Amino acid sequence: MTSLPKQAPAKRLGLVIDLDTCVGCHACAVNCKEWNTTGYHAPLPDSDPYGKDVDGVWLNRVHGYETGPAAGLDSGKAGRTVYFPRSCLHCEEAPCVTVCPTGASYKRTEDGIVLVEEDKCIGCKLCSWACPYGAREFDTDGGVMKKCTLCIDRIYNENLEEVERQPACVNACPAKARHFGDFNDPDSNVSTLTAARGGVELLPEMGLKPTNRYLPPRPSATVGDGASLQDAPAAGGFLGWIDQVLSR
Repeated sequence: MTSLPKQAPAKRLGLVIDLDTCVGCHACAVNCKEWNTTGYHAPLPDSDPYGKDVDGVWLNRVHGYETGPAAGLDSGKAGRTVYFPRSCLHCEEAPCVTVCPTGASYKRTEDGIVLVEEDKCIGCKLCSWACPYGAREFDTDGGVMKKCTLCIDRIYNENLEEVERQPACVNACPAKARHFGDFNDPDSNVSTLTAARGGVELLPEMGLKPTNRYLPPRPSATVGDGASLQDAPAAGGFLGWIDQVLSR
């Protein structure tokens, strides 16, 4: 099996995703697909996209959830739709790495990004079974696993303008719900946002220490109590509910 780096990475690059701002437009998923189909992990195939046996590789997916239906019925106020983008969280204690029998999955020491070396991947899918976040995608054409790379071919590309050196999903978001930066820097945008808005990690009880953080949706006077994390359809609020969905 593969070992994780013994020393902490110099940088801890990752995303902050604002669930209060995300409008579920799927621009992040589409731009991710477009960029990576011709980039580092090219191609990202699709099979029978309009048929009965649809199959394809998407490194970023967006789910929609309705919260607060009971509150909406009882109070006369509307419930709320919350959109939840999902991709690799680049865990500090990444189980997809330690379960890999060939060393294809690994965690970079310089920035903490988790990657797959496809030449070593045998397509055993152990990493996808080990990941509780469902962040691994199997390429049936190539017989290998693929995942979010934080667009390493963009963020370190000096041929791009500095403003463009961000993951494709961040650049594409029209609502500015996605933010990229170094969590090891307390003054970075991702660190300050996490501190100011109470950014949380998913499934903290797993002890995997995911890098990415989610900013919870804020209560609003215009919608029912379902807008409050405490009144979402599961104990622990909306993000607690997400944890339960991911744990199934």
